[in-house]
Amino acid sequence: MLTLQDIRKSYGAIEVIKGINLDVADGEFIVFVGPSGCGKSTLLRMIAGLEPITSGDLVLDGYAMTTASPFERGVAMVFQSYALYPHMTVAQNLSYGLRVAGTKREEIALRVREVARSLQIDHLLGRLPKDLSGGQRQRVAIGRAIVRKPRIFLFDEPLSNLDAALRAQTRIEIARLQQQLKSTAIYVTHDQTEAMTLADRIVVLNKGHIEQIGTPLELYRTPQNMFVAGFIGSPKMNFLNVRAHGSEAGVHIREMGKAITLPFVGRGEADLTLGIRPEDLVLTPDGSGPFAFRLDIEEHMGEFRLLYLTADDGSQVIAKTTTQDSFAEGDILHFTFDPAAAHLFDADGRRLSRLNDKIAA
Repeated sequence: MLTLQDIRKSYGAIEVIKGINLDVADGEFIVFVGPSGCGKSTLLRMIAGLEPITSGDLVLDGYAMTTASPFERGVAMVFQSYALYPHMTVAQNLSYGLRVAGTKREEIALRVREVARSLQIDHLLGRLPKDLSGGQRQRVAIGRAIVRKPRIFLFDEPLSNLDAALRAQTRIEIARLQQQLKSTAIYVTHDQTEAMTLADRIVVLNKGHIEQIGTPLELYRTPQNMFVAGFIGSPKMNFLNVRAHGSEAGVHIREMGKAITLPFVGRGEADLTLGIRPEDLVLTPDGSGPFAFRLDIEEHMGEFRLLYLTADDGSQVIAKTTTQDSFAEGDILHFTFDPAAAHLFDADGRRLSRLNDKIAA
């Protein structure tokens, strides 16, 4: 179990990690996501002991480890750059940490064989890193962490150097390994697919603080603010400016002369932001929908299409559709949506509460 209590990191007068509080359960797979510069890799390095903690407490299995060395913490880190020793064979790379720790030779040989077999690199044990593909090097880097049997696995964007097909394959392998080992893991990525696939819970970071923590579906279905709503999901959520009136029955908006009641708590008149995910925009060929957008570009993805559109106020909109209808650039397309699938945000970007939270479940 890992606990972070008001963890902060400063470089001189510049604070880059601004009071992080987080509890990670034994065996949990946590993924840090956020834009470049949000502090996710810095936070990971602080957990590893590679960056000193300016203030706050790091507790591991009930013991204070704030100033402990990486070795004392019992963590193992997999780097983006693989960080393999080029003059050592695969077997030597895998066993190096155990040899430094003084592990018995028989135990080292047994662990290396087991890990190499589980990662399907047992036929590569005599090769040097220069003779391996990118995917094979990454498996060796992961194996070097596994063989030590650490308390916590730390992954710093380990798949970013791989091509798309190999990244997808290795992502599944990491998920299977974590299920087999039942070890605690913290994984940093900017790839939403990795986050949604691997995580038990996702931590969304922005400018050195946590915006929201939750399961992948919690973040997708009930983002607490516009930052999370726009960051989780690919393509990202559409945001439309609306004038709304709240009552006991919900929040009412009017588009193209059509009144729409949304199941949210609101009072009085207000300028709000309506969030609709691309897959929740539904084409209405008869022109009956409350929204009209101009088609700019179509992107064919096989079983579906992405329509890139522009609203009257210049807002950019994306719709995901399986329709087989033909369109031309500049066509005006009409859309509707299910009010239960919508999101509403106030002027500060905070999500409005639903009248019935079961709708979001």
